[in-house]
Amino acid sequence: MNETEKMKKIFQEVFAVGEDALNEGFTSDQVENWDSVTQMALVAAIEDAFDIMLDIDDIYELDSFEKSLEILKKYAGQEP
Repeated sequence: MNETEKMKKIFQEVFAVGEDALNEGFTSDQVENWDSVTQMALVAAIEDAFDIMLDIDDIYELDSFEKSLEILKKYAGQEP
């Protein structure tokens, strides 16, 4: 499973949506149940799945599926 597929699975589990929902319109402004609780669940799931620790700026900027992939690229190849 590649990183994009892994991230899709995380978003599907955290937000209880199908893969078809994960497009450019999947943003914190457009998703009704994207609140502070789901944000923290999302962060925890990403950190666990990819064995990384997101910095606070990345957590604040994590506001869409597309942005999650951009942020993940910053951590590619880093030691846990």
